[in-house]
Amino acid sequence: MTVAPFRPFETAFDLDTALMLLRQATEGADDGELFLEQRRSEVLSFDDGHLKTASFDASEGFGLRAVRGETAGYAHSTTMDEQALRRAVATARLAVGSGGGTMAEAPRPTNARHYTDQDPMLQATFSAKVDLLREIDAFARALDSRVVQVSATLAAAHQEVVILRPEGTHVSDIRPMSRINVSVIVDQGGRRESGTAGGGGRAGLIGLIQPGHWQQAAREALRIALVNLEAEDAPAGVMDVVLGPGWPGILLHEAVGHGLEGDFNRKGSSAFSGLMGQMVAAPGVTVLDDGTLPDRRGSITVDDEGTPGQRNVLIEDGRLVGYMQDRQNARLMGVAATGNGRRQSYAHAPMPRMTNTFMLAGQAEPDALVAEMGDGVLAVGFGGGQVDITNGKFVFSCTEAYRVQGGRIGAPVKGATLIGDGATALRKIRGIGNDLALDPGIGNCGKAGQWVPVGVGQPSLLIGGLTVGGARG
Repeated sequence: MTVAPFRPFETAFDLDTALMLLRQATEGADDGELFLEQRRSEVLSFDDGHLKTASFDASEGFGLRAVRGETAGYAHSTTMDEQALRRAVATARLAVGSGGGTMAEAPRPTNARHYTDQDPMLQATFSAKVDLLREIDAFARALDSRVVQVSATLAAAHQEVVILRPEGTHVSDIRPMSRINVSVIVDQGGRRESGTAGGGGRAGLIGLIQPGHWQQAAREALRIALVNLEAEDAPAGVMDVVLGPGWPGILLHEAVGHGLEGDFNRKGSSAFSGLMGQMVAAPGVTVLDDGTLPDRRGSITVDDEGTPGQRNVLIEDGRLVGYMQDRQNARLMGVAATGNGRRQSYAHAPMPRMTNTFMLAGQAEPDALVAEMGDGVLAVGFGGGQVDITNGKFVFSCTEAYRVQGGRIGAPVKGATLIGDGATALRKIRGIGNDLALDPGIGNCGKAGQWVPVGVGQPSLLIGGLTVGGARG
């Protein structure tokens, strides 16, 4: 498969004409932009000894937005020409009406870049990628005779965006993404269990296709599957819980992070609305959203409105000090945009979204947190979950967890779910580990029908009195 490079936007649009039409669309508005996007992606999956999927997708289009007050007019098209843009202008102007707005100040640019602009899809041939997946399959099967099925997936994408603003600001960004995942199923005496591992980020495939990376992913997937083979039914009831570092930060992301996005708080629908400056977590808890981490899955050199990615402190030593803002919500709340205006594609309007959201480390040794807990559950892996943003209530299923009795880690357990609400859980944190870790690069976040890549992370945490749903009391 040969992958052609992107054609320049200038061959699709005369940018001077586009600027003229954007100014027509936003005359009398408070804000607006023209968002141009070209994206290519590929996914290859190898399952049960065969190449199951080999897909390639290419798309391009534009989105035009005009904002006045709380109203936004948005039009998008896959046709990149002047005629389509003129039609979009007429649609977007419906939100502006008779005008009267004052155009917001443009974002201040920086020269920072947080990832490469190399196209990961061009770093290996199609045949080499298929051979790699076949090699992963054979390697994982050879690790243990109980392995009965292996699935390996390689995914890569390359996105180019240009953001044009009415005052003439012209911002561009090139965003790579790559990932390798390995899943195994093991069988022992008729009992089957699975494990999955892998990850990636805003980088090329070069590091991921090295044997040292994918072999470790295969071993980790097998380890999780074998742990689950030995798992007993989880206990149920209110008990102390220690969360492991890294990916368990998905609970923080869902149960707390969404509640700190500006739109929910402007509308008063978040459990954290109206609490700015107040203690919302235990002392020592500091939560950040940082889009500037190099090569991370959630990082953004600029957001999808042209605001540079930023490192934003949300909770500092237990006190609520900030929300994540796009430009519209920031203006309506009288604060600065934080570089969190994100969209799934040109077909979607931006909204406040997380980037890489994590809690800073504390001083405690992880083993000391388990010993202090006494009896409870150690949860180190999570699968799906559900969260109600208005009250922060969550239900998360554990993919790897252990019973702890007398401060000692015992047998693995299956069927464990953690039930609670984010605001209460933050206040019940009794210990913060010194082992901060970020997830391996596997997160996607959904909101209002839009999906964007994100990162999560945390140190080990001791939380008192969470409800654990399990198979036995």
